[in-house]
Amino acid sequence: MSASAFWATGIIALGGLVLLGLERLFPYNPGQKIFREGFWLDLFWYTIVQSLILGLLISEFIFWLDRHGGFSRGHWVSDWPLAVQVLFFLVLHDLYIYLFHKAQHYNKWLYRLHEAHHSVKDVDWVAGSRSHPLEIVINQTIEFAPMIFLGANPLVPAIKGVISALWGMYIHSNLAMNTGWLQYIINGPEMHRYHHAIDDTKAFRKNFATKFAFWDWIFGTAYLPANKRAQKYGLGFSRYPKTYWGQVWYAFRPK
Repeated sequence: MSASAFWATGIIALGGLVLLGLERLFPYNPGQKIFREGFWLDLFWYTIVQSLILGLLISEFIFWLDRHGGFSRGHWVSDWPLAVQVLFFLVLHDLYIYLFHKAQHYNKWLYRLHEAHHSVKDVDWVAGSRSHPLEIVINQTIEFAPMIFLGANPLVPAIKGVISALWGMYIHSNLAMNTGWLQYIINGPEMHRYHHAIDDTKAFRKNFATKFAFWDWIFGTAYLPANKRAQKYGLGFSRYPKTYWGQVWYAFRPK
């Protein structure tokens, strides 16, 4: 593990602890347990094994491709200021995530990969890491390949990775937030928890954005009712597997 990856992992872990504490102080859904059903599954298999280890393997493979293919020799963005590079890849990747995420909810085969993410019945800071490994491979390849192949500063993938991880934990956290007009620009749990809700039919196929809420407002998929909170999450059926490998293979079921 490189020094930047080491520090990035430490910052993400610290962020998780902070969100865990804030969830206890300002819960969106009071009474939701810390060690809810699937907590250790999400923490070990999805957060550590997939998000950390698989994520590192994906980035190392892309670096290997670049070393042998020389894709970054054009240095397309190398001369840009570091902050501009980070912002450019944040917005670019976030638009892709919005579009791909929306496609997953409209295409039954893509939804098979996304089903694991929506299977959590008590959405919290660690629930956002629950994603099918093939979905991780697709999204993280598309996330890191442009940064590496376009010759971004070596710090950009680490910074972008930290922001993505922290933001993913934040929007799924059981945290009561009221960010006001900012919710038209940046995403938070007050909108994203409705994306996971199954107790409000108006929330169906809404709030696909991750970091930038303006994608939902621009494309007409935003849903943010006043004086109301989502209460029930999950898939709405009980046959979904409870083990990691069961969830992985369930996406490839015959029907």
